[in-house]
Amino acid sequence: MFLEHVNLTVSDLDRSVAFYRELLDLHVRWQGKALTGGGLVRAAHVGTDRCYLALFEAGRPGRAAQDYSVAGVNHFGFVVEDLDGATERLARLGAEPHLEADYAPGRRLYFRDPDGVEVELVEYDR
Repeated sequence: MFLEHVNLTVSDLDRSVAFYRELLDLHVRWQGKALTGGGLVRAAHVGTDRCYLALFEAGRPGRAAQDYSVAGVNHFGFVVEDLDGATERLARLGAEPHLEADYAPGRRLYFRDPDGVEVELVEYDR
């Protein structure tokens, strides 16, 4: 079993596609219009051949809620082979880690994407 996709509503589709492509070296698997409860919206699938982020453009402005004390998604994570390289790309993209830690069996960092969604990057010991 593996997680195929995570679905995010974003405030600016083009910005989010560019952010995740640059940070994680992903490609656009699909881009077009998608039907939601609010009608047709711009959308894209950005990822690898195995898994992806489904990005839907919001119909109105806002930021992602972030509260570990209530039910909901807190963050999602990606395994990377080079955490230092990913950290450099984060800096170029204007995102700053707010938590970094070494732990068995690897290292991790957390940051917020352009819409405030918390994301974890982890590099496991080889």
